Amino acid sequence: MGEPALEHLRIRLADVHRALRAAVERQSRIAARLTRPDLTPYCITDEQVDVLLGEVCAFTDAMAGPCAPQRPESEAERELRRSASAEGRTLPLDALATRFGLTRAEQDALLLVAAPELDRGYERIYAYIVDNLNRRLPSVELLLTVGALSAADGEADGEADGPGEPVAADGAVKAAEPSVAARLALRRALGPPGALRRYGLLRTYGEAALELAQELVLGPGVLDFLLGWGTDVGLLGHDPGEVLQPDPRVLPPHLSSAGLTRLGRALGSGDIDLAGLWGCPPGGQLDAVQALARAARAPLRCLAGDPEADVRTAAALGAVLWIPTDDLHGEGHRAHADAVFGALLRSRTPVCLTGLKPWRPAGLLAARGYAEVVLPAPGLGDRRAMWSAALPDLNGTLLEDLAVRYRMSGGELRAVASVAGAGARLAGNGHPEPVADHVEPAIATVIRGRGGSAVRSIVPRRTVDDLVLPEAQLNQILEIASASRAWPRIAETWGFARRSAPGGVKALFTGEPGTGKTMSAEIVTGMLGLELLKVDLAQIVSKWVGETEKNLEAAFRQAEESHAVLLFDEADSLFGKRGEVKHGTDRYANLEVGYLLQRLEASDGLVILTSNLKDNIDVAFTRRFHFVVHFPRPAAAERRRLWRLAFPEEAPLGADVDLDVLARLDMTGAGITAAARTAALAAADGGGDAIAMRHVVRGVVRQFQREARLLRPSELGPHADLLVDTSRR
Repeated sequence: MGEPALEHLRIRLADVHRALRAAVERQSRIAARLTRPDLTPYCITDEQVDVLLGEVCAFTDAMAGPCAPQRPESEAERELRRSASAEGRTLPLDALATRFGLTRAEQDALLLVAAPELDRGYERIYAYIVDNLNRRLPSVELLLTVGALSAADGEADGEADGPGEPVAADGAVKAAEPSVAARLALRRALGPPGALRRYGLLRTYGEAALELAQELVLGPGVLDFLLGWGTDVGLLGHDPGEVLQPDPRVLPPHLSSAGLTRLGRALGSGDIDLAGLWGCPPGGQLDAVQALARAARAPLRCLAGDPEADVRTAAALGAVLWIPTDDLHGEGHRAHADAVFGALLRSRTPVCLTGLKPWRPAGLLAARGYAEVVLPAPGLGDRRAMWSAALPDLNGTLLEDLAVRYRMSGGELRAVASVAGAGARLAGNGHPEPVADHVEPAIATVIRGRGGSAVRSIVPRRTVDDLVLPEAQLNQILEIASASRAWPRIAETWGFARRSAPGGVKALFTGEPGTGKTMSAEIVTGMLGLELLKVDLAQIVSKWVGETEKNLEAAFRQAEESHAVLLFDEADSLFGKRGEVKHGTDRYANLEVGYLLQRLEASDGLVILTSNLKDNIDVAFTRRFHFVVHFPRPAAAERRRLWRLAFPEEAPLGADVDLDVLARLDMTGAGITAAARTAALAAADGGGDAIAMRHVVRGVVRQFQREARLLRPSELGPHADLLVDTSRR
């Protein structure tokens, strides 16, 4: 046996040639019945009209007849498939048919379109069959004629007495008659909603006034794949409106609610034709609409491009059309919203709308049968069940912790499970490690590092051991982390969510610059095992009306989707007090503060604000904070610890460095760190092999100068002479 792909094409093309020969004979018989066929291109005679009327009448009379069965595969083809399977190979045409769900008739149509790429002689045969020398490329009409004759030939084969050509009583070879039902079924399959054109395996060439005359060519890469020259079958075709079925085991349990099931059944039965699912974040909308489509017992498609074309395709496939509406709000999306509105207004195709906030044009609701369900966020029990379904190997403690910390959608959980499984296989080197050991890195891979223009992603590096604070403030910082972990359980299991304001924990850090506010936010985030998103106020605040609110919404949304802690550093300018409206801009500034109040309260995650002056923060914000921590300037004992921590263990610190004297200097933690870094640079620049006290004093002097302060010799005690030495330099 030669190359399996080519051998398979040879076998299948032999069947196609048989159908082509039947089509040529049929066209020859029709031409022979016409009077003066040489005049056909120029005029139509009475006799020709009579013959053609007979043909079309016979066609319409047979339209309700049964569809002929598909031609069965030959023994040679079965043997070739068995041989390829034994070698662990799949025949390309079989792989194509499996991936895109092609019937045998659709496979034959694909081969007919591919044939002229192999031999130009097919072009003239095709032109003869459609009786038009100007149409040499395969057209819908050609594929219908040959495909129907192939089905009829297969039916005749089944009726023959033994192998070989079917014969009549007089011994003559029977001419296969085309099945009208098979022709109509194939025409539907060859239309734009059919698999061949929907996936782009066949593409239209040029324009035609009639669909029958539409010429078709192969999509890119299809011929190479059929010839066995290799490529990824998944790259040969793509249906933009196709919605892949997710793993149903990870679906949130709350999507099996009676309300959603009832809505889906009403959509499937035709009691309604427009459904709305509101309140669901973008990451969870796919699971929700899939649950609705399952209840409706209908396939699901999504809006991919032209609303009119997408509605027609969904109607042809008997599918529910899914339209996310979050991008249909606002003036900037008016044209797209109008196009969607117009397409839905003129159709009755079942449609599901999803979004965080409802999109309910009154004209659309008046013209269609509409019902809706507001979907709550998955509760703690739902999240626990989703984590358990996605990663069955998780132990109870870790399972509970992950369910509390992360509000993941089904899609994100499936991604985490996949990445964790791959990490376990890779690390095990043939002996997979426990998947639970790779869950945290997988979570980081899936949800972190999504920083945009308005926020900067910070992966926490420092721990609570690096934090030097008075005991009261340190306990408050630890309490913030504990409260963030406990709040979902208290809110949902103990019912406090019904008694208090919605949203997660909010904290305000106040104090002078350099006292550890931002560092504490990073440490709390690290204790929670989350990512820190620091808001860039320069990118958030805009002079254009309404833009600041849009930028803030994007920052909050990104933090919620990334399951991250949101940090507003130096937030005085954004969260400042509202004042009396004296100028036009005052009104808009007050509106921004009002929006922030609402959005801050609604956020489910941990939000931290830092401010140098607590009194600058609007009192309406202050009462919404669960924790307000004031960071004082460090005392002497704390400064000594800070100086010790400022020099890494690997740093060559000289024996003459007097930490007790340095601790007497009134400096903040940030100032001490900066002075230590300057001292290290001075030591390295001077060629020394250790950081001496003179280098540290130089670093302190530079820091005092940056703070517009003067370091007096008396403050250095026995090392005052080093200050004189520094001034000379």
